[in-house]
Amino acid sequence: MRAIQIQRHCKPEDLVVSDIPARRPGPGEVRIRVHAAAVNFADSLIISDQYQHKPQLPFIPGMEAGGEVIETGPDVEGLRPGDRIVGYSRYGYFAEEAVMPAAHTFAMPRGMDFVKAAAFPISYGTAHVGLQYRAGLKAGEVLLVTGAGGGVGIAAVEVGKALGATVIATASSTAKLDLAAKHGADHLINYAREDVVARIKSLTGGVDVVFDPVGGDAFRWALKCINFEGRILVVGFAAGERQLVPANHVLVKNATIIGFSWSFYREKKPSVDQYAFADLCRMYEAGQVNPPVTETYPLEDAGKALRRLLDREAAGKIVLTVR
Repeated sequence: MRAIQIQRHCKPEDLVVSDIPARRPGPGEVRIRVHAAAVNFADSLIISDQYQHKPQLPFIPGMEAGGEVIETGPDVEGLRPGDRIVGYSRYGYFAEEAVMPAAHTFAMPRGMDFVKAAAFPISYGTAHVGLQYRAGLKAGEVLLVTGAGGGVGIAAVEVGKALGATVIATASSTAKLDLAAKHGADHLINYAREDVVARIKSLTGGVDVVFDPVGGDAFRWALKCINFEGRILVVGFAAGERQLVPANHVLVKNATIIGFSWSFYREKKPSVDQYAFADLCRMYEAGQVNPPVTETYPLEDAGKALRRLLDREAAGKIVLTVR
């Protein structure tokens, strides 16, 4: 089968397609024909040996995909060849086929295609578990989403709206804010041109929950705007700065800073993950969420796609089409 296999740690420009042997599934595993695989920031970390989870070389990157079951291993129940599935893992999907734990797949929602399926699990799993389970976002609250033009930012906008919040979206360009508006954001702030803190105070007076995958200055804006007993979700550091938290500001606002890495819930609290995906499938079928795929590339252009993401040139989600 064709796959992008990492023999040594590298940059996106070094990614190439190779022919490697396929394998049969073992106990509890499924063999998947991959039709589409999404590109994520974490893919750049894992290929350059900067990710917290370090697979043994050689390995295949790619964390989420839309595909169909080819074969099931022993002890697998509820799946059979031909089933259309959404798959997510730490790596393995930049290939024509993947063998994965059956527990890391779920049935594709009605009406979803393979490309949208590839863009679904990580961004929307992160948004749902972060906002609903960790931050306890309630209907009527004000949600601030930083980096709202990216895949996980758009997911947070949509999930926030589905949970009944008023959503303020910040991004660095008109195109990214237009995309956030299309997906339901109530208020838009271009942080490259506007005073974010002043604008938020004029719009709503403050925010109750912040979903922050950007870090750096975005976190500092959030802390200045957070309401009494507000919650800030620390989701990532796309800006490149792992900011320090001024404890005195947290104290006087009675604010809660919540560290959140969605991937750990698959192993540590799978029931939380299962509930989130069941609810997300319901939201998709109800038209409340819709993965924002804005660019597609063939498998052999994975490096180019990943570079677009790293340079923050793309809005929404980038997906590789495999078959």
